[in-house]
This record gives sequence, structure tokens and C-alpha cells, in this order.
Amino acid sequence: MPAVTAEQRQYRTYILTNSEARLELVPERGGIATSWQVQNQEMFYLDSERFTHPELSVRGGIPILFPICGNLPEDRYSHAGQFYKLKQHGFARDMPWQAQETNPEQAALTLVLESNLQTLEVYPFEFQLAFTYALQGRSLLLTQRHSNRSNQPMPISTGLHPYFCVSDKSQLQVEIPASQYQEKSSPNPQPFQGLDFELEEIDRAFRPLSQQTSRVIDRQRQLSLQLDYDSHYSTLVFWAVKGKDFYCLEPWSAPRNAMNTGEDLLIVPPQSSLETQVKFTVDFL
Repeated sequence: MPAVTAEQRQYRTYILTNSEARLELVPERGGIATSWQVQNQEMFYLDSERFTHPELSVRGGIPILFPICGNLPEDRYSHAGQFYKLKQHGFARDMPWQAQETNPEQAALTLVLESNLQTLEVYPFEFQLAFTYALQGRSLLLTQRHSNRSNQPMPISTGLHPYFCVSDKSQLQVEIPASQYQEKSSPNPQPFQGLDFELEEIDRAFRPLSQQTSRVIDRQRQLSLQLDYDSHYSTLVFWAVKGKDFYCLEPWSAPRNAMNTGEDLLIVPPQSSLETQVKFTVDFL
């Protein structure tokens, strides 16, 4: 039977379960999903040591990216003639969220983040984020509602930064629906001809995307992970570091620096909401 329970650990942790999967959520630590087990196999990587230190960003699980994805030059952007500073990936992943509603019949939980004086200093919009995590068999569905409570249009980039565990990257088959990519360090597109996991680091933004699905096959673990994302997402970022037991496949609604360039930036009208969806599905080979 689907269920939603809670445990008090270092942080209050909510546990969603169904007959095939288990998900752990920690609202206080950036609304993050820290563990996703499918048929008792862990899908997420988590640096447990960093997780215990509130002053450090979490490396693992699914950090939430809002209101920007990636970094800005000198961490600066301009809006309505004023300059503001936002650090890489924004602030949502570092702020406490609230568990708002529980739906144990569907193994679903909604987490909420609202604007406050701290966010208004760096992002001059009143907002509410309501992100619902739901287990559906071997799938994890994330439905994200971005509500603009301001009287002016609200620009956003929204994204997810999931860390998937892997023990042998040479056994990965990565299927990304794009013919080109941009390195983080270069604005010039390059043709996509596969990934070289012998590199010290891979940090590539793939765009434009030809379809709304991507897949990674892990032959060592005998499983495939499919990522489905709606049409609001224009960019997939693949990140991996040599010697680390993770890879990241990140759906972004806009590329780096979109808050300055306007490229694929989403605009939420005043007193309106924008909803996006991302789904992860595991199949065993």
C-alpha cells in the first residue's frame, strides 16, 4: 500500500513508499530528495558528510535550481535598471521548505517555498513554489508549480540537478536528443559525438533538444533510467567528475545567464502560475 511517513533525524525526513519504490525528502534542507530506491536498489548518489553541514550545499539527491540554472557572470544580473546578485543555481536549494500536504493514497507529498525578505534582496518578486513528488510504480514524477504573487511579470529559469549513482562510468550508454553542446567554459557550440569518461570533468549543456526524453543505460547495474520532461525544458546538462561515483543529467528550462540574455527565459504573468513536469523512470534489463 502507498504510504507517507516521517522520521526525525538530523532533519525531519519524509518517506514515500509504494510496492516498488521508496523516496526520502528533507524539506528543511532545500526541499531535497535524498534517496530513491527502486526494488531495493539505490538510484541517487549522496555525499552524506556534506549533507550534515547546513552551511554547505548538498552534493547528491536532487537539488532544486531556482530562479536561475547555472551561473551568471560575476553572479550579477540586471532587471528594470537595477543590478542584483545571485549565486550559482539560485537560492531554492539552500532554503528551508515546508511540507504542505500529504496524499498517502498516492505516495505523494507537496513541498512549498515562499519569497521572504532574504529572497527579495536578490530577486525582486513575490512568489510561491509548490513542488509535488509522487511515486508511480518505478517512476518518480515531479510536478512543479511556480506562482507569481507580484504585480509585474516574473522571469524564471527552473531546473533540477539529480545525482545518479554509478560504479563504472565506462558501462554507461548515454542517449541525449541533441546534435551539439556547449562547454561551461565556452559559448561556441560543438558537435556531439559521445562522452569521454576519461576526462577529468564533463560539464556540457545540450541544446536545442529534438525530443522531450533522454535515457541512460547502466550495463554494469543492468538498468536503464529514462528522463521525461515537458516542453518548458530547453536544455539538458550532463555533468560528471572523474573518480566520483555519480553522473548528473539535469533538465533546465533555460541555459546559463538567461536572466541577462533572455534566452529561453520563462515569464510568469502577474498573479499567475506556471506548472512544469519532470519524470524519472527505472527499468531493469
